[in-house]
Amino acid sequence: MPDSWGAAGGLVATLYYFVLEQLLDLVWETGRVSIVGLFPTWLPPWHYTWMIATTGGLGVGLCLYFLGLPGEMAIVIDQVHDAGRLEPGQTPGMIATSLVSITAGGSLGPEAPLVQINGSLGSWISEKLKLTLKSTRVMTFCGMGAALAAFFGDPIGGPLFALEIPHRRGLEYYEAIIPAMVAGICSFGVFRIGTGLAVGGIYNFGRFGALPSLTWLHLVEGAGLGFVGALAGILFIGLFRLIKWMIQKIEHRHILLALMGGLGIGWIAVLYPPTLFFSEQQIETQLLAQSASFGVITLLGICLAKMVAICFTIHGGFRGGFIFPLFFTGASLGLAIALGMPAIHPTIAVLCCMAAINVAITKTPISTTIILTVLSDTTILPVMAIASFTSFLLTSNIGLLKTQRARATESLSGLATPEITPAVATSAAAAET
Repeated sequence: MPDSWGAAGGLVATLYYFVLEQLLDLVWETGRVSIVGLFPTWLPPWHYTWMIATTGGLGVGLCLYFLGLPGEMAIVIDQVHDAGRLEPGQTPGMIATSLVSITAGGSLGPEAPLVQINGSLGSWISEKLKLTLKSTRVMTFCGMGAALAAFFGDPIGGPLFALEIPHRRGLEYYEAIIPAMVAGICSFGVFRIGTGLAVGGIYNFGRFGALPSLTWLHLVEGAGLGFVGALAGILFIGLFRLIKWMIQKIEHRHILLALMGGLGIGWIAVLYPPTLFFSEQQIETQLLAQSASFGVITLLGICLAKMVAICFTIHGGFRGGFIFPLFFTGASLGLAIALGMPAIHPTIAVLCCMAAINVAITKTPISTTIILTVLSDTTILPVMAIASFTSFLLTSNIGLLKTQRARATESLSGLATPEITPAVATSAAAAET
C-alpha cells in the first residue's frame, strides 16, 4: 500500500506544482507586463510588488474568513500525535489559501500544503478501511513523506523530515520509517517524471571553486558555524514572538492581519527584492549567482529582512511551509561569514548555516543534513552534520513549534494499551473533554 499511496502522492504534488506555476507566471510575468504598462508615467514599476502582495494579503484574509483556518504546522504535529490523522475537512481551505499565499509572494512554500493534502488523504483512506490508530498514523506519515519527497527532491530526506518534525529530541515513530520511505521513493519518481524536473542538486556551488579535502579543521568550522546558525535561529524565534506579542489584540481579525501581512511583505521586497517568494529558486538566482556583488552588511540586512518577512507572512495568516525561507536566511548569513572570513570556504559556510538555522527551528538534524546534501550535490555531509547537531544541542530547549513533544509512553511498545480505531480515539477524547 505505501507504494500505491506514494504514487498517488506524487500525482497530487505534480498537479499542485503545475497550478502554482501557472498562477505565479500569470501574476508575476504576464500580469506584471500588462498592468505595469497601464501605470501613469509618474508611478515607478516597482510599486507593482507591494500592490500585488497587499492584494494577495486581502485574498488570504477572505479565504480564511470564508473557508476557515486550515492547519498550521504546529496543528498538524498535534493531530499526528493525538488523533494519528490529519483532518480532511481542512484540505480545501489549505489548498485555496496556500495558493493565494504563495502567489502573493509570501515567504512560505508548498511543503506544508502538500503535507496537509497528502497526509489527510492518507488519513481518509485509513478511515474508510477502518484501520487501527497505529496503522492510520503510519498511513498519514506515508502521505506526509510522499509530499516532502516530491517537494525536496529527496526520497530519503523528505520522509525522514516528516518523521522527525513531530518531536523535539529525535525521531520516535520508528515503525513508519520503511513505509514512509517506500511512499517517498514512489512519489519522487512520479513527480520527477510528471514535471520533467531534473534529478539531483539544484544549487550551483561550483562557482565558489573546488571544495578542499576535508580535515579536522573543517569539522571545527562546522561546529562554529552551527553555533552561529543556532544564534540566528534564536534571533528568529525572538522576532517571531515579539511580533506575535505586538499583534495579540487583533489576532482574531484575520482579514486585517492578512492585509497588514501582505503590505509588510511587499514593502520588505521593495527594499530587499531577494526576499520575495518562498526562496527555493531565489537562493540560486538572487543570492549565490549574485554573491560577488554583495557586501557583508547587505547580506546581513537581507538575512534579517527575510526573517521579518517570514514572521509577517506567518502572523498574517498566510499558509505554507517555512523550510526554504529558513534555508535562504542561512544562505545569506553564510555568504556574509565567508565574505568576512575568507579562510572559510563559501560552500561550507553557506550550507552549514542553512542547516543550522533550520535545525534550530524544526529540530530535524538528520533529515536536514541529508536534504541539503542532495540539493547542493556536494560531499561535505560530515561537516553539515556537525553544524546541524551543534545547533540541535544548543537549541533543544528553545522551540518555535510548541506542539513538538515526545511520543506517548503508552504507545511505544504497542502493548500498554490496545489498538483502537481513530473513531474510538476521537470519542474517547470527546468524553474526556
